[in-house]
This record gives sequence, structure tokens and C-alpha cells, in this order.
Amino acid sequence: MTIEVIEHTWIAMRDGTRLSARIFLPEGARSHPVPAVLEYIPYRKRDGTRGRDEPMHGYFAQNGYAAVRVDMRGAGDSEGHLADEYLLQEQDDALEVIDWITAQDWCSGNVGMMGKSWSGFNCLQVAARRPAALKAVISAYSTDDRFRDDIHYMGGCLLNDNLWWGSIMLAYQSRPLDPVIAGEGWRDRWLERIERLPFFPALWTAHQSYDAYWKHGSVQEDWSAIQCPVMAIGGWTDSYTNTVPRLLENLQVPSLGIIGPWGHIYPHDGVPGPAIGFLQEAVRWWDHWLKGIDTGIMAEPKLRAYVNDPVRPLGTRIDQPGRWVGEAQWPSPAIRPRRLHLTATGRLADTPAPGPALNIRSPQNHGQAAGEWMGTGCAGEMPTDQRLDDGGSLNFDLEVQGEGFEILGAPELLLDLASDAPVAQVAVRLCDVLPTGEVLRVSYQVLNLTHRDGHEHPEPLAPGQSYPVKVTLSACGHRFLPGHRLRVSVGTAYWPAVWPAPHAATLTIRPEGSKLVLPVRDLSLHQTEVSFPPPAHGPMTPMTQVDPGRVGRWSSFDHLTGVATYVTEGEGGLFGEGIVRFDEIDTTLAHNLRRELTIRPDDPLSARYVLTQSYEMGRESWLTRVETVTEMTSDAGFFHLKGSLVAFEGEARVAAREWSETIPRNLI
Repeated sequence: MTIEVIEHTWIAMRDGTRLSARIFLPEGARSHPVPAVLEYIPYRKRDGTRGRDEPMHGYFAQNGYAAVRVDMRGAGDSEGHLADEYLLQEQDDALEVIDWITAQDWCSGNVGMMGKSWSGFNCLQVAARRPAALKAVISAYSTDDRFRDDIHYMGGCLLNDNLWWGSIMLAYQSRPLDPVIAGEGWRDRWLERIERLPFFPALWTAHQSYDAYWKHGSVQEDWSAIQCPVMAIGGWTDSYTNTVPRLLENLQVPSLGIIGPWGHIYPHDGVPGPAIGFLQEAVRWWDHWLKGIDTGIMAEPKLRAYVNDPVRPLGTRIDQPGRWVGEAQWPSPAIRPRRLHLTATGRLADTPAPGPALNIRSPQNHGQAAGEWMGTGCAGEMPTDQRLDDGGSLNFDLEVQGEGFEILGAPELLLDLASDAPVAQVAVRLCDVLPTGEVLRVSYQVLNLTHRDGHEHPEPLAPGQSYPVKVTLSACGHRFLPGHRLRVSVGTAYWPAVWPAPHAATLTIRPEGSKLVLPVRDLSLHQTEVSFPPPAHGPMTPMTQVDPGRVGRWSSFDHLTGVATYVTEGEGGLFGEGIVRFDEIDTTLAHNLRRELTIRPDDPLSARYVLTQSYEMGRESWLTRVETVTEMTSDAGFFHLKGSLVAFEGEARVAAREWSETIPRNLI
């Protein structure tokens, strides 16, 4: 089908602010109106996500939908100010955008909303506002709980990606407006945007428990508010997979879930593969809920998930062996808990066994083999051989017997523990020990033990007092084969994934009171066959690879200073894409970023994180560059965050910002 692409149009808000939209229309939509699909994010429709938008939204237009891609207020070419993530203003604007869409001559009045990550969040948040025209959503790689499962905190521990993402947002939000769209006033608006730029990482570091700040936009606060059908998408290599089973369990509307092996990438481009025909599934979903066509989509299993087979623990993984399984219900009656008790001899047993308590104090650089918190399909980002970290943890093994077994869901580790410090962390890894001796991480979780009873009201530990603690690991799907060993490991730090606790605590674990609970699938029951068509795409974006870029990732230990260093470096593109030029708009993008995290294994207060980046964009007659440096350190009572930003037009420096904030630590 021939499609019409409207490169730019303004959508006026009631307060006079104009949002910039790019629209893909099917042939004949102006005379025969069609439903619309909205994606609404701050990542610049004209250049930032152009390479992804064209083949996806073009495909929807080819299949009879008006696809509307809108830059949020204060982002891309839209007017106004973006002060933070997921503000009420963002939702209010979305409601006005939906009203505007339904008033167009090409729209039938039915709207779907979709997106991944930020737009996966806000389509759930907007659904909870119940606009009448919104008939269904597709939410990929999102969360229902902004504190527990976003890029800022994990298990009540501060993620180091909080600084990474906050620093990237400084660069993203200080990019200039395109003069072709903004006109002669583009420079003034660019400089105003930089002048009003918030220091994002400090905003988020200041909220260290599940307070009103995080409750806003966390749809788990009222599941019943969402009254339109939801399809939820996740990936085992991504960091937002826990949301899918929670949505399926708690939503009170028709819902479906798909979890594949992928990182933070739409499934039709999914890495690790296999990628699937996600756009075809999306059209089946839209046809059912927006056009009233029975496509059979609602006869699919409630959850379709990929169960991973064990592989060598290499940092780069392009393909993931395994198989698709279907669960007609969720929670599934085919998944039953298997309880394994920790023993003082380092074994996992079906029955508890008496034995002495065990102590563990991990080195502060324990976690070197963790890989990235959020996989994005980059080289070297996957967890590597866990033997590097096993030496700093307590390890408990089970020999896999018979035909083996598979798990699907969230494992739990119940610990009877005490700490010698009032603030402490526990890091738990579930692993597959291969016959070669290599150790593959299957799932993990960290927990700030002052959050042991919930994330809203942390309480210090009484040193020496025993506590029952439940650690719910991230949801996973994995097959354990005979001849392998299942291993659960317990440590007290997880660097460089999370910022260390202020004390190098020793935990005392009483094995007799501790157990691992696995969600084991009963393979004797009927197995639903699941398959997907191969990936499809709409018209690809005309673009030129100017430079392939480079990605580096390494760790080192200085035996003279006792400092452990972890470095990642991307040249040309943030996610390894290199330097690209979008030919239709003659715009070239280059993003360089270097992270360096250092710590002494014996001193949590030695932690230091420095992030340096530059973002260049433009064309021969319009060249711009933004450079930022951010740094984080801490002492026992405070976090210290610094930042600087310099913007250039050509070689002329046109703007600069400096930030320095000291934030009290609240049991973290």
C-alpha cells in the first residue's frame, strides 16, 4: 500500500504550546478514515529515532493505520519545557494529543497507544487517565513501579545507571532544535532549553524510597484505573521484564504478554535473536481492538515466553538458543514451587539440614562479571563467566538429575540473616554451572536490607539481630540440563551495577533457616505450541553509515594502589550504531560516551564514577556539539554529584552550565 508521510505538523495545546508531530498515513485515509496509533516520547522524531520509526510506523500505515509520532513538550522540535520524567503535564498533553488525532479527517475516532521504555511507561499512565478514544495499548519494556523497576533504583539500592541515564538526558535535552522546523528563532529556543535544563541525576538521587514522587506514574497504585486492553512486551536481556507477569496477574482488562530473549529493542529487531514478526502481532492486536476484526489474537496463550537453553557465558551474544512456550493463564497452574534448602556444606537439598552459620563479606568490586543492567544489543554487555564473582560469595549447588527441568517466573531466596552494620546490601545470583566449569548467570537481584519490609519506610538493621529476608529475583525462563549444576550465590556488594552501602558489612547466614524457591514448569502437562512469523518492516529510512564507530569494555586491578577500574567506551554511537547521516534531512549524528568507575575492594567510600560524553549533530551549514562531564562520589552521610555542560555552534562556545549538589543518604 502506498503511504503518505507528513514530515512535520504542529499540534497546539490549550496553553498555546505547540508539539511537533510526524505522521504516516495509508493511501485514501482522508476519504476513508482509519484508526490511529500514537507513540509519544522525548527522543526527537526528526532525527533521534528516525531510523527506527520509519520501518515500524510505515508498516502500520501500510496495514491501514494512521501512525502518529509526537515529540513531548520541551523535546525535539516541540515547544515548552521538559522538567522531569512522567510529569502530570506529560499526561495532560497526551490527552490533548489524542483529542487532536480524533478530530482529524483521516481518523476514524479509535486510537491505540504504544511504545517501549519511556513511551511504554506513558501509554500505561495515559490509559489510567481513561481517554474515551483510547481503545488499547501495547507497552514494551516498561514498569508498573517506578521505584522498584526503573533505571534509578533496584531493590532499594541506587543503580549506577541513574547517573548514566541522567547524564545522557543532559546531552539529549540540550540538543538544538532544527532550524528547518523551528525557523529563525531556533538558536534562542536552544539556549533557553539549555538554561532551564535540570540536573537529572540529582533529581532522582534525592528520592531514595518509594515516596509520592515515585508513586506518581506507577500504575500499580490503582490497577483498576486502566480500563482498555493491554499487550505487554518484555525481554530476558532487558531490565524491565518483571512488569509483564505483574501486569498479567493484576490488570482487570483483557491482556496478553510476550517475553523473548531480547534486550531493550523492539522484538522485530530483537537481539539476542530470534527476532519475531512483532509488527504482524501488533497489527493483529490493533485490528481486533481498533477495527473489530477477529484476528485470533485473543485465542493466543495469555503469556508467550521464550525459555532459554544454557550457553557459554560470553559478553557478546547475538543469538539465544531455546524454545517458545505458552501459558493459557497467569499465574499458571502448570508452574509449581520447588523448595531447596541451603546447607552449611554448600549444597542445596530437598530437606533442611542442621549446620553452623556462614559469614560473608564480599570485596566491594564483587559484581565485575555482571554485565550491563539493561541490555541493548551492544557488544560485550552480557554477564560473563560468574567464576570471577563466585570467589567473593557464598555458593550453594544442586546437581541436575534425570531429564533436567525448566523454570519460568521469579525465583525467591528466603534468608535467615544478621548483619554487623545498620545499612547493608545483599546480592543474589542464580546460575547454571556448565559441565566445562563455566558459570552462566540466569537471574539476579540486589536488596538494600533496610528495605527488607518494603521500599516505602526503610528501617536500619540492629547489628547482630537475625531477620527473615525474602529476595525476589528477576523473572526468567531457563532450562537446566542433566550434567549441569544449579547454583545460588549470596554476596554483599554488586559493583559496578549498584552504588555500595556506606559500610563494608558482614552478613551471617543461617542455612538451616534459608531456602530457594524455584518456579518449575510441569512438563508432563499439555504443552501449547507457540510460533511467530519472521520479522517484517515497512520502508527503511534512507541513511548513510559515515563511520562504523567503536565500542570498548574492560576492567582492571591496580596491584600498587588497590583500585579496581571498570570502563566502557562508545565512539560514534551510544549503542554501537556508529556515526550515521539521515539522507532525506541531511543530518549527521555522532554520540561519544566514556564511563569510568573505580573502587577499592576494602572501602565502599572510595567509589567514584566519572562519565564524559559529546553529542554532535547537524549538516554543513549547521553544526552543533554538546559536551558534558558528570561525577559522583560519596561519604558515609552524603552523595556528591557534579556536572558541567558546554554547547558549541561550529567552533564557537555559545552556552555553559555547572551543577554541584550534596544529597543526604537515607539508609542507602
